[in-house]
Amino acid sequence: MPVSPEDAADLAAAVRALYDDAEIALLDRLRRALAEGIESPLWAEIKLRSIGDLRAAVERIAAALQQDADGAVARALTEAYDRGRQAAVAELGGLDVGRELQARRVLPGAPAVDRLAASWASDSRPLYARITRVITDVFRDVVTRVAAGPLLGTETRRQASQRALNRLAARGITGFTDRADRSWDMASYAEMAVRSVTARAGVEGHIDALAEIGVGLVVVSDAPLECPLCRPWEGEILALSGLPGPRTVREPHAADAGGLYRRRPTVPVHVVGTLAEARAAGLFHPNCRHSLSAYLPGVTRRPQAPPTPGTTYEDVQRQRAIERHIRRWKRQHAAALTDPERRAASAKVRYWQAEMRAHVAAHEHLRRSPRREQTRAAR
Repeated sequence: MPVSPEDAADLAAAVRALYDDAEIALLDRLRRALAEGIESPLWAEIKLRSIGDLRAAVERIAAALQQDADGAVARALTEAYDRGRQAAVAELGGLDVGRELQARRVLPGAPAVDRLAASWASDSRPLYARITRVITDVFRDVVTRVAAGPLLGTETRRQASQRALNRLAARGITGFTDRADRSWDMASYAEMAVRSVTARAGVEGHIDALAEIGVGLVVVSDAPLECPLCRPWEGEILALSGLPGPRTVREPHAADAGGLYRRRPTVPVHVVGTLAEARAAGLFHPNCRHSLSAYLPGVTRRPQAPPTPGTTYEDVQRQRAIERHIRRWKRQHAAALTDPERRAASAKVRYWQAEMRAHVAAHEHLRRSPRREQTRAAR
C-alpha cells in the first residue's frame, strides 16, 4: 500500500500532548509567580529576589519535557520506519519480490532511525533554552515596569501582569515567526517538527525496503486539495537514485519474466526527477496529503486525479487558522488572573468555536478535529 506523511500523524499528536502539558504548566507557573503577594507594597523587591527560584522551576519543567519528548520521538521514529517497511510488503505482497521482502527480517532501521533521532535532538535543543529565557524575561520585564508604574500613575500591578500574560498566551511559549511569516507556538512547532521527521522515517523505511529488492522507481499520488509546492509532482514517477531532472528510461517489464530463449521485454518510463529532488522542492512537507508507492514498469498504472471537491487548499488553511485562534484563547484563559479575564477569554473561545462550526458546515469535505482545538488544560 502507499506510504504517506499522514501515516505518522498519530505519532506526532502523542508528542504534541507533551508540549501542550508543558506550555500550560509554564503559563500557570508564571501566573502564580506574579500573583503571589501582589498586594504587598514590597512586591517588586520580593519578585526581583525570587527570579532565581522561577528560573529553577522553569528549567525543571523544560528538562522533564526534553527527556520525555526525546524518548517519545525515538519511539515514534522506530514505529514510523517499520510502518513504511510494512507498506512496501503490503503493496508488493502478491509478487515474487513482495514475498522475498516479506521473508526478510530486518531490525527497525537502525541507521535511518538513529540519524533522524539525532537530527531531531539537534534541532529541538535550542527550543528548551528559549523556554527558560522567555519566561524569565517576561517576569523580569513585568516586575521592572510595575515597579515604575505607580510613580507614573499609569497602571496597577495586576493590570500590568495580566497584560504581559495575555501577550505570552496569545503568541504561545517560545512564540516566533518563521521566514514564511507564519507564527508558531511551542506545541504547534513541536508537532510540525515531529510530523516532518516521522513522515521522513516512514518514507525512508518504505524506500529502503524497495531498494533492498531492486525496485528503483516510485509514483506520487494525485491528492485532492494539493498545495502549490506539491502540485508539480502529482501523479509523476520519481527515481530513488541517480541524477536529478526529467528523462525517459527503458526498464524491464515487472510481470514478464521472459521465455527460456528470449530476453525480458522492456518498457519506456518517463521519470520527472528523483525523490530527493522532489522533497527538496517541498513534496511531503508537514501536513502533506500525498502518498508514495512503488512503480513497477508495465504493471503500475498512473494514479487518476480524484474528483475535485468544492473545498480549496485556502479553505483548509482557514480551518487551521481558526484552530490556532481557539488554542490561543484557551491559553489566555489558563493565564487569567481575575474572573473577568477568564470570562472574556471564555467568550472568545466560544466565538471562534462558532466560527469553526460555520466554516465546516459551509464546506462538506472539511471535518472538524477536536484534538487540534485543544490545549491540555481543557482536557
